[in-house]
Amino acid sequence: MDAHGQQWPPGWVKGEGFVQPGENKSVVSFATWAEHFVETLTGVEIRTRFDYRRDIKRHLLPHFGDKDICDPEAITASDVRRWVNAMETGQRNKTKEWVRKPVSPKTIANLHGLLYSIFQSAVEAQPQLRAANPCARTRLPRVDNGVEDEMVFLEREEFERVKVAMAGICKGDTVDLIDLMVGTGLRWGEISALQIRDITVRGQHSVLRVQRAWKRQDDNTLLLGPPKTKKSRRTVALSPALVEILQRNTEGKKAEHFIFTTVTGKAWRHGNFYNRRWLPAVAQAQNDGLMKKPRPHDLRHTHVAWLIAANVPLPAIQARLGHESITTTVDRYGHLIQQLDDEVAAAVEAAMTGKRQSLRLAS
Repeated sequence: MDAHGQQWPPGWVKGEGFVQPGENKSVVSFATWAEHFVETLTGVEIRTRFDYRRDIKRHLLPHFGDKDICDPEAITASDVRRWVNAMETGQRNKTKEWVRKPVSPKTIANLHGLLYSIFQSAVEAQPQLRAANPCARTRLPRVDNGVEDEMVFLEREEFERVKVAMAGICKGDTVDLIDLMVGTGLRWGEISALQIRDITVRGQHSVLRVQRAWKRQDDNTLLLGPPKTKKSRRTVALSPALVEILQRNTEGKKAEHFIFTTVTGKAWRHGNFYNRRWLPAVAQAQNDGLMKKPRPHDLRHTHVAWLIAANVPLPAIQARLGHESITTTVDRYGHLIQQLDDEVAAAVEAAMTGKRQSLRLAS
């Protein structure tokens, strides 16, 4: 550069080095590299690899597919920002019909994380394919910008409405199932995979052990496998009421039998339960005055809300839910702790003045 007046020397290509005249640059399309990225991932489940390929094909290839991932000017930070905006606003045709519907902020964040990883693998490749990641420092839509709440929390009376409605459907054969869901916070894939051998009844020290969960395969079939993460393999303490529920659902069954089954003795599938039990029960509950539209997974959120209302510490909730990190617990449920402001104020007052105060949340 000194020899050329502080200008790039002839034959120098930023990010490439010296390229001789007429030398052919290698071209690696984004589509090719994205497939390479997914194919060479380690430590992921079959379904995860399938989901990545689906998301790449559906959301990333239409914008970046045939562009050269090695060319810093072919895919820039501006291109990534335009992609984010396109995902957020969607696209309509001349008759105002959706060609591509808008994507939620949470989904955009997940897709951007996948896009970032693909580009970062190109940055870290040997030899390096590009010098910088165009996804770095992208400002994403706020996840809480949606009009509707992502999570639904049920009060005890609201959950009772769902239970009563469920009891009127097919003799209420899944009332115990939803009772255990809201009482333990287990995920659907975990509770539907519970077997007799997972339960230990020892008076006040009764527990269930989460050791397996249903895993969806790339051909849409389900197989039993390990829980979602390492910390998802956990022990959950049971109250006497939950022990009673389990005991009446384990009579006459062997160790490997599933606790909750259909009338044919098979494990419940989510689609079957959702369409034949959950949706009719929620619809009936709404007819009876329920103002919310919960999903089965909202029973897990409701479980957490009840624990927080009872002043159970977040680390204990993290362990009960099987979250890999306390950050996940705080990010999802930290806003509920605002209900404890009076408790916090009382604790600070006691520490500063020496006067003990007792403020409890209303049940």
